Amino acid sequence: MTAPKRFPDRDAIAAVRGATDPIDAGGELDETRRLAGRVMARREMGKLVFLDLVDRSGRIQLMCDTGRIGDVDVHLGDLVGVAGRPAKSRRGEPSLAVDELTILARNRSPLPDTFHGLTGTETRYRKRYLDLLMNDDSRELFLLRARVISSIRRYLDSEGFIEVETPVLQPRYGGAFAHPFVTRSNELDTELYLRIATELYLKRLIVGGLERVYEIGKDFRNESVSYKHQPEFTMLEWYEAYAEFRDTMDRIEAMLEQVAVEAVGTTIATFRGHEVDLKRPWKRVGFVESLEAHELWTRDEGELRAWLSERGVDTEADKDWPQLVDHAFGHFVEPNLIEPTIVFGHPVELSPFARVSDEDDAFTERFEYFAAGMELGNAYTEINDAEEQQRRFDEQSAHVEGVRGDPDYVEALSYGMPPTGGLGLGIDRLVMLLAGRDTIRDVILFPALRDTT
Repeated sequence: MTAPKRFPDRDAIAAVRGATDPIDAGGELDETRRLAGRVMARREMGKLVFLDLVDRSGRIQLMCDTGRIGDVDVHLGDLVGVAGRPAKSRRGEPSLAVDELTILARNRSPLPDTFHGLTGTETRYRKRYLDLLMNDDSRELFLLRARVISSIRRYLDSEGFIEVETPVLQPRYGGAFAHPFVTRSNELDTELYLRIATELYLKRLIVGGLERVYEIGKDFRNESVSYKHQPEFTMLEWYEAYAEFRDTMDRIEAMLEQVAVEAVGTTIATFRGHEVDLKRPWKRVGFVESLEAHELWTRDEGELRAWLSERGVDTEADKDWPQLVDHAFGHFVEPNLIEPTIVFGHPVELSPFARVSDEDDAFTERFEYFAAGMELGNAYTEINDAEEQQRRFDEQSAHVEGVRGDPDYVEALSYGMPPTGGLGLGIDRLVMLLAGRDTIRDVILFPALRDTT
C-alpha cells in the first residue's frame, strides 16, 4: 500500500496537550483532533498500545485500542498521522485516544538509544538530522536561533530599515581583515571570492539613497577554527544614514535588550560560567584606557613586542605594530570583558573604514562590543569622503594583512555618501550567549568539520 502524500488539517501536539488540561484522569473530550509526527516510544498493555508521538512543538502519548483500530503495525521512528480525541490516561498523562492511524513513512534504520538520546558530539554535528530527531534540547536550540533572527528583523523593520541582499561571489573582497576563499567563474573567465563581509556593497546602497539598510547572511573566511570561529558564519550588518557611532551604540543596546526578552524571556544569560545582563545601558571604556589598565599601551612596536614577550606571549606571527596591539587587546583585555561592554576609540591603523575622531586623528570613531569575554560585533562612523577612503586604502596596503583597495567603492563615495553609522553583529555568537552554548558548532546546523575518511 502506498503511503499518503499529505496529511492536511493537523494540529500541533502542544495545542492538543493544552486542550487536555481541564480533563480528569481517565476522561476524554468529544471532539476529533489530527496529529502527525514521529513515533519515539512504544509500550503495550493487553489490548492497549501506547505510543509517544513527537513533532516540532512537543510530545504526546497516543492510546491505541487494538480492539477498535486493529493491529498497530508501527515501529520506532515511523512517521504516522492519527485522528482521535484529546484525553488523559488513568495516570493523568495528556494523550490522544486514537480512532485512526496512518503510516506516512517507514523508518528503515535503527535509532540511537531513545533513553539517552544521541550523545556523541561528532555524530551530533555530522548527522544533525539524528541530533534533532533524538534530542529535544537541540530542536529547542534551533527554534531559539530562529526566534533571535526573527526578533532582529522585527526591530530593524520597525525602525525603518529595509532588508537587502548583496553578492556572495565578489570580484574583490573587502570590509575586514581576513583571508578569502577563492573560486573561479568559467563563464566570466575570472577569479571570484566568497565574501568576507557585506559592508562595501551595503554602503553603496546608502550612496544610492536607501538610507537605512541591513542584511542577515553568510560570510566566509579562510582562517582558523575555534570555539567562536567557523569558516562559514552568519552576520547581521546594518548601515544608517545621518547617524554616527554614538547613535549606533544606543541602537545596539536597545536592540539586544529587546531581542533577549523576546527570544528567551529575560535579559540575563549565562555563558561559560559567567552570568551577564544585556539590559541597557552597557559599560563603555576607551581602547587606550583598556590597554593602559594592563600597562600595555605604547605606539612603539619594539617596546610593545618586548612587553608581550616578557609576559609569555608568542609574537612571532605579529609582523607589525597593528598586529601586535590587536594581539595585546585580544589576549589581555577581551577575555576580561565579562559584563556587556562597549570599547571605543581604536587606532586608525586598525580601522580602515572608520572616520577619524574629531579630537585626535590618530584614533577613530569605532567601537567593538563584548559580553562574557567574547566579542559580539564591531561598528563605525563610516568614512564618507572618497579621497580619505583612498588614502586609507593606500595606508592599509603597506601593512601586513592590510585591507586592499576597491576602486569602484571609492568611485561610489565620490558621488557623496551621507554621514553614516554602520554595525556588524555575529548572529552565531549571540545565539551562543543567549543559549549558554560553549562552542559555535553547537549553534550552526551544519558546521564545517574536518574530513575523517
